[in-house]
Amino acid sequence: MVMFKVSRVETTPFDGQKPGTSGLRKKVKVFVQPHYLENFVQSTFNALGADKVTGATLVVSGDGRYYSKDAIQIIIKMAAANGVRRIWVGQNGLLSTPAVSAVIRERVGADGSKATGAFILTASHNPGGPTEDFGIKYNMENGGPAPEGITDKIYSNTTTIKEYLIAEGLPDVDISTTGVTSFAGPEGQFDVDVFDSASDYVKLMKSIFDFQAIQKLISSPKFSFCYDALHGVGGAYAKPIFVDELGAQENSLLNCVPKEDFGGGHPDPNLTYAKELVARMGLGKTSTEEPPEFGAAADGDADRNMVLGKRFFVTPSDSVAIIAANAVQSIPYFSGGLKGVARSMPTSAALDVVAKNLNLKFFEVPTGWKFFGNLMDAGMCSVCGEESFGTGSDHIREKDGIWAVLAWLSILAYKNKDNLGGEKLVSVEDIVRQHWSTYGRHYYTRYDYENVDAASAKELMAYLVKLESSLSEVNDIIKGIRSDVSKVVHADEFEYKDPVDGSISKHQGIRYLFEDGSRLVFRLSGTGSEGATIRLYIEQYEQDPSKIGRESQDALAPLVEVALKLSKMQEFTGRSTPTVIT
Repeated sequence: MVMFKVSRVETTPFDGQKPGTSGLRKKVKVFVQPHYLENFVQSTFNALGADKVTGATLVVSGDGRYYSKDAIQIIIKMAAANGVRRIWVGQNGLLSTPAVSAVIRERVGADGSKATGAFILTASHNPGGPTEDFGIKYNMENGGPAPEGITDKIYSNTTTIKEYLIAEGLPDVDISTTGVTSFAGPEGQFDVDVFDSASDYVKLMKSIFDFQAIQKLISSPKFSFCYDALHGVGGAYAKPIFVDELGAQENSLLNCVPKEDFGGGHPDPNLTYAKELVARMGLGKTSTEEPPEFGAAADGDADRNMVLGKRFFVTPSDSVAIIAANAVQSIPYFSGGLKGVARSMPTSAALDVVAKNLNLKFFEVPTGWKFFGNLMDAGMCSVCGEESFGTGSDHIREKDGIWAVLAWLSILAYKNKDNLGGEKLVSVEDIVRQHWSTYGRHYYTRYDYENVDAASAKELMAYLVKLESSLSEVNDIIKGIRSDVSKVVHADEFEYKDPVDGSISKHQGIRYLFEDGSRLVFRLSGTGSEGATIRLYIEQYEQDPSKIGRESQDALAPLVEVALKLSKMQEFTGRSTPTVIT
């Protein structure tokens, strides 16, 4: 057995190692600086304290992006030096973010061990490669992201760090083959267990959904589908689930080989970046072949999803509302009823209407999955979602892209169970339009202004906060822009008091709420690695059945004009158009 000793390495702090809502994300060139990653990892161990580190079992894996393999070896050596007992690594360093959560919650090692935390190496939907983004975040024993109390402590530690611990004499571990490698250190034995990336997650999905019912749908000659992993880690789960378990054709999988640079693409499952899938589903400019009935895409770490029908886009806000409305009948895991539902504040109020109609507990939380996690740990929430293509349930404590796809396939299977031999299947579009006619339609769009000068972005937000203090002034400005837009009845900066732990989250976005149920929301996002991202959310609620079939662009045009002129978007940012519209 190879012996290692603990080495103490002197270091000095780096500026800006403050984790955002989803960990620390920076360009690769920043992470590869000597001591940079090590400082953050040691600061995390110090924030957790010896009781959560010494003798612990931790998971280290990620979406496979560039620099992951090097980072895994560094973290293994640092874990050994800090007294961790064993490290679990997904084969080839690959584990989707939802799979990491599942592994923490479900996996039991051969020696009976259970994981109590994880370093997840991902920058989610941001591009990968030597000149692109890398990221790291820590998840806790419930499988969810570290709460603010921990991330604040990590950041504070990064500003004062003087040394880190690393194992000397511990060779790189082969993470391409499964099996346990053992080493001996001053604290005793240290193991690295490389395991199959997919098996624990597949087992969990089979315990939630009726795979037989989905199999019947997929085997119907009338049904066809397409899943695009955008060369992210979702590809490691696509074949085991959709082909091996559910019997789909292998040619229904698109870009399902995980790549360090995501094939040069941007692994963000939206209409702008999932070009190949969008074209195949008949939503491109030209479409020659008959599109499949159902299509879906995942982001880099497979926690986000986009759902498409034939020539039809399902907004993420509608998606979570439709899953919630159909979960009890369609998904065995929910057959006993839903404990409650929740959405992030910028997400449309489609879920609110379902909750009201079905008499379910409902929560509106700030952006960040940890807020859902608290509600789930307290048994208050079953299904939740956010407009940024994240949907999930209390089976884990992260959003889960493949779960959302299986939820939609389950709803389609349920709606078509007596219809598989019929003339025409109930389609994704049919399900969505039926939902609108029952609950009303929330026309919704999001404008993203990426890599905006950070100072300009802050000025714009400060201007909007100041404007809120006089609603009469706001309404005068609006009247001067469009006379056909309702008046603002309430404006605030969203603040959330957590019903579970009583913590208060301030400055979560600026809201303008209109008399007719419309909303404008402005937020600064913490997921970019450079500059600031301003997100503008525009929502119009329509209950009139004769008006729910309009083109989204037309229905939202008056509010879009109001939002851009009221906020002086171009004046502050210098941008005449957003980077991305969803």
